[in-house]
Amino acid sequence: MTDLSDLTPAWSGRSALTGRRALAGPAAFLLVALALWAYAVRHTDVSRLDDYGLLSALHPAFWAGLAVLTTGFWFTVRDPRRPGAWPAAYVLGLLVMERATQAVLYPTPLYAWAWKHEAVIDHLLTAGGLQTADQVGDMAVYDQWPGFFAAQAALQRLLGVDSAAMFMAWWPLVSSLMLLLPLLLIYRTFTEDRRLIWTAVWLFYVANWVGQDYFSPQSVAYALHVGVLAVVLRRFGRSAVRRGQPRQAVWSVVLTVMVVAIVISHQLTPGMLVVCLLALCLGRRSRDWVPVVTTVVIFLAWCLTAALPFLSAAMPDMIRSIGDVGANVETGYGATPTGTGAVATSWAARLLSGSVLLLAAVGVWRQRVLRHRARPLLLIAAAPLPMFAASSYGSEMIFRVLLFMLPGAAFFAAAALLPEVRTLAADAAAQEAGRRQPADPAERRRWGIATWVPLAALLGTTLAFVPAYSGKDRINYFPPQEVALVRQLFDQAPDGSLVVAANRNYPDAYASYWRVDHYWFLDDGRSHVDRIVRSPAATLARDMAGVERPGRAYFLLTQGQLANSEMNGQLDKAQLRRIQKSVAASPRFRLVAENGAGWLYVLKQSGGAER
Repeated sequence: MTDLSDLTPAWSGRSALTGRRALAGPAAFLLVALALWAYAVRHTDVSRLDDYGLLSALHPAFWAGLAVLTTGFWFTVRDPRRPGAWPAAYVLGLLVMERATQAVLYPTPLYAWAWKHEAVIDHLLTAGGLQTADQVGDMAVYDQWPGFFAAQAALQRLLGVDSAAMFMAWWPLVSSLMLLLPLLLIYRTFTEDRRLIWTAVWLFYVANWVGQDYFSPQSVAYALHVGVLAVVLRRFGRSAVRRGQPRQAVWSVVLTVMVVAIVISHQLTPGMLVVCLLALCLGRRSRDWVPVVTTVVIFLAWCLTAALPFLSAAMPDMIRSIGDVGANVETGYGATPTGTGAVATSWAARLLSGSVLLLAAVGVWRQRVLRHRARPLLLIAAAPLPMFAASSYGSEMIFRVLLFMLPGAAFFAAAALLPEVRTLAADAAAQEAGRRQPADPAERRRWGIATWVPLAALLGTTLAFVPAYSGKDRINYFPPQEVALVRQLFDQAPDGSLVVAANRNYPDAYASYWRVDHYWFLDDGRSHVDRIVRSPAATLARDMAGVERPGRAYFLLTQGQLANSEMNGQLDKAQLRRIQKSVAASPRFRLVAENGAGWLYVLKQSGGAER
């Protein structure tokens, strides 16, 4: 994208360390950090999570290990004498500590939506295909964007495993690793200074707390989105076109394949990609309109064919939400953090994002050279902002905008932590004017401030990632007992059955969705929820009475539902337990199973023998 020949070479004039001296410092910090992490994992008990999620359960050694890792990374990446592979090793260590910890600690995969996606793959494998919108209702969005699920079904067959649950706990680590190469390609387009490149990568990962790295179409679509940006910036930018880069047609084919994979897998990512590519073209940072035209054509073609049934039904609501910024960013009933722990972790996430965005603004302000040379990254960071006015996306638009801003924002945030970038001419002029005297005591003091203040900022953001990312683990973790209870339900439920639950926050909530109906009463209007609270058993029995034989009507209440309802401002634990006790005492219900993670009841059928 730009000619870097007139920028000051990073750390010129200093010899590299060799042999043991090059290994001693970085290796010591890294090994100590990983040893502390391993010790912490072995001594962390997740059986009783509270409202602070994993934050309060982690052994103190984890925090010490994360601090040692961050400190070692900062001093290693700033040292010109260390081999260039060490920053990469530290970033991999960061991903292990922050993305693999949950997979190691929890015996079952996290997050109800990951289990939902596993159910879609199971249906694809058992039925040999997906169904139409009128057959599966709210699951139509998966049927009409099946790319991720088809790929995962093929992977499951290739690995020879019975279920995607066998590997989806490790997906956050895998999807994070998928982002590493395109991020490096993007940042190396604008600088060869490894301090800036690797600090930007580090900040990208610690600021990516939004949680879209789980087993989902979004995780793969986002990695492809960053990959498309890398190809466009490196092969379709102004300098690439000017130099007449060879094999441009080959890169056009590569880009087309990636765009097709995005479009058939996810609904929002193609729109975000279009606004980013448009920003590059309209900002005159790219003179080739092939990428944006290709993306728009493929996106529209899919929307007007395969995805048309879903979009036709959803279009009125989508049109009404355009321009309603307030409604598009509010949380509302059932999505408002409630309780000290939930509020504290929510604020930790906000402060983390706010801090990185503030650092990015500082980087744009103080790094004049980068503000000009890396303007495409500035455009990419700003391009998603108009999406606030486009849709609420299920009250998640604010989080998705933050996610898509990160590649550009992390680069300028890293620039804020590093010395000012100068051209060779400016650097020579400063030396001639006597403004750079390394031996001067004042310069050494400034070097000290320039080292420790950025380290404190880097350490603060790195530690803040943990509550922001894992603070809701009380909601997202389902113990083995809860998994066993839900699977017992679906193993015995006949075709045409109905499962009634407080909300959908339990494992396998969508298992057998093609033959079993679901009703989550907290999704209803508040007036009906109030009727259930006042007279639980009678109201639920009426709601469940329409099931015809051989189907049965089941009432399921689990630990995950209680946690989700409490921490998101719906019903508290006392109200939900009152509902459970009312059902247990009612002669119209029979207890099927219970354990420490929940209860399962069936509505007795009038006439005939009760099974």
